[in-house]
Amino acid sequence: MNRIGKTLFSVVCLLAGSVQAAEFSLPKYEKLTLENGLTVYLMEQHEVPLISAGVVVKAGAVQDDKAGQAEMTASALLLGSGTLNREAFQAKLDFVGASISSGSGLEGSVVNASFMAKDTDLVLGLLADALLKPTFSADEFNAYQQRQLAGLQQAQESPKAVINDYFNKLMFGDHPYGNEVSGSIASVKAMSLEDIKAFYNTWYQPNNAAISVVGDFDSTTMAASLRKLFGKWQGKTAAFDVPAVLSAPTKARVLLVNKGDARESTFMIGGPGISRSNPDYVALSVINTILGGRFTSWLNDELRVNAGLTYGARSGFSAYSKAGSFYISTFTQTATTEAAMDLALKTYSRLWEQGIDSATLESAKAYVKGQFPPRYERASSLRSLLADMFIYGFDERFINTFNEQVNALDTKKAAELVKQYFPKENLQFVVIGNAAEVKPVVSKYGQLTERDISAEQIKL
Repeated sequence: MNRIGKTLFSVVCLLAGSVQAAEFSLPKYEKLTLENGLTVYLMEQHEVPLISAGVVVKAGAVQDDKAGQAEMTASALLLGSGTLNREAFQAKLDFVGASISSGSGLEGSVVNASFMAKDTDLVLGLLADALLKPTFSADEFNAYQQRQLAGLQQAQESPKAVINDYFNKLMFGDHPYGNEVSGSIASVKAMSLEDIKAFYNTWYQPNNAAISVVGDFDSTTMAASLRKLFGKWQGKTAAFDVPAVLSAPTKARVLLVNKGDARESTFMIGGPGISRSNPDYVALSVINTILGGRFTSWLNDELRVNAGLTYGARSGFSAYSKAGSFYISTFTQTATTEAAMDLALKTYSRLWEQGIDSATLESAKAYVKGQFPPRYERASSLRSLLADMFIYGFDERFINTFNEQVNALDTKKAAELVKQYFPKENLQFVVIGNAAEVKPVVSKYGQLTERDISAEQIKL
């Protein structure tokens, strides 16, 4: 390399190091509580004339009386509202290039809007109508119900689309964290419009909700607009507390889900995880980056690059308000099921048997710090973060001390966290594939239970 090349290379490395080391903090925001109990987050971002707004309700699949009730209620909000039917509602949004979407998860439901700042009055009015004045048209609901059923039936053809539901059911059983967010074919068939109205009337109350607005606006003006639109929303719901999670599994178990025409085996391996507010959440994300959180992770290197057993392997923590799970997931050809599962377990065991050396840890720390700020460049990402803070009970320290937490992680601390949080004994396995061919293989990993993917609901 010539002198100029060496100089440029040094400058690039110096700049890269500076970017990775740069501190990132959550932009300034205001938090208000309206007289009716509605929480309001306002974060001004004036770089572009765009706004992202969203209402989050602490109402998800954990409160379902029938599987899929929260998800279908959230979707039903956009089937017509106020004086507008579904098509007219969408036409108003399309005319100004705005969007409103809705959905649900295990512990929260959202209605989100994205629009130009000049269209604030129009879109916020539509957002308020969707939330506060849904028409719950019987004809629209019946049509939506059929679309939902078609989607669930189609999902049965894709193991990757349904394996997480099976894994959650194996991990959490009858606990609400084992509920299927989208419901089952049986539960959606049985869902009535009255079920939707009941869920809405019970949980969609101002003391159970928050609205987050991020973008190009004046906070004083926006607060006044939100009071006008949402201040008359009245009602109150009793606090819902997720039941205590059952104790960790006492034995290894295997759930084998038969898909007779499968040419691949899709599998997840894991155990108990952490809550979203766990103080070690950031440090664990660094360790997981090494194991299965990036393309150059141990799992991806061993299973994809070195052995050629899959196109990708990953691991992670699914964290909820009270608990969560840890998982390893990948897929492989039916004939290589045993080889892939054995190699995944062998690679996972490196956390204890080999440990994490300083060079590997420093690489992961630099990667995580470099990836972190871009995650919150967009207004919609910041709006989603504020909603998560409301649902899961963490605050801006997650952002503001992120680099500090990453920098504090050393090999000794990493070893302690591996021992404390990464499940080692009594692992849980879900395998979706051709049961006739893989049953002799997977039965060695734990107590075997068999189900068929064509079943109308997940039962253990």
